[in-house]
Amino acid sequence: MTKVAVIGAGLIGRAWSIVFARAGFDVALWDKFPNAIPAALDFIADRLPELRQAGLLGEEPEVVLRRIRPIETLREAVKDVEYVQENGPERVPEKKALFAELDHAAPAGAVLASSTSGIPASAFTEELRGRGRCLVAHPVNPPYLIPLVEICPAPWTDESAVERTRALMVKAGQQPATVKKEMDGFALNRLQGALLAEAFRLLADDVISPNDLDALVKHGLGLRWSFMGPLETIDLNAPGGLADYCNRYGPLYAKMQQQAVPLDWDEALVGKLQAARRADLPANMQPVRQEWRDRRLMALLAHKAEQPE
Repeated sequence: MTKVAVIGAGLIGRAWSIVFARAGFDVALWDKFPNAIPAALDFIADRLPELRQAGLLGEEPEVVLRRIRPIETLREAVKDVEYVQENGPERVPEKKALFAELDHAAPAGAVLASSTSGIPASAFTEELRGRGRCLVAHPVNPPYLIPLVEICPAPWTDESAVERTRALMVKAGQQPATVKKEMDGFALNRLQGALLAEAFRLLADDVISPNDLDALVKHGLGLRWSFMGPLETIDLNAPGGLADYCNRYGPLYAKMQQQAVPLDWDEALVGKLQAARRADLPANMQPVRQEWRDRRLMALLAHKAEQPE
């Protein structure tokens, strides 16, 4: 049985616990705040039956839940594991301290991975003796419903650590994508950032309403993007493939890029968009809508699992 440690039992840590336990891994779960563990186990116990009902859990929920073991100390959690998934605060000083402790306590052969959304591994691992085994494994929230994981090594990360992490993620049922060098936001957030930047420009210039802008993605682009990437999309959208598409539409995209002047997300614009969202979804209904989102993701993931590649 593959043994892993999940360090931090917040929203991402509990989701990783589901990913690993569902795949048959033995999961040691630790958090520096003891009260976080029961809350995480309650969340997991509630989600597993839903996954089972959606056809996304191959075993009975109680069997999977038993693989997740709450551990009292960090040292005990990592003492005999092959892989560590850290989910601490998104602040460099805390990550430096936590990775120093992990590097000291974990077996020499264990990979140490962070779930950070944007801090490069070089920012908190440079001074570690075992820095060659450290990297970022950035999930998409929630990772038990969205399988993509960005593997982002530091300049000094051993290639073997990257390869072992990719193999472990595949074994866990995830889809790894390796980012070859460190960049702000890695790769996924840069793609998302490009779309958000253009969306905010369109809204700032009053080109379209917030509701209609969301409709462009969820009823248009998002349908294709749920099973194809942007390169495959344009390859299929011209008779001669990608090169034909670029010849046809390259000048238009070049003009759009020239018009894409950076825009600050100032208080007035953010306030306008916040008001539009709250008009559609009152703040007290956000948790309900989040549960709705997760059920839709379960249904989509189950549908995709039944389709041929």
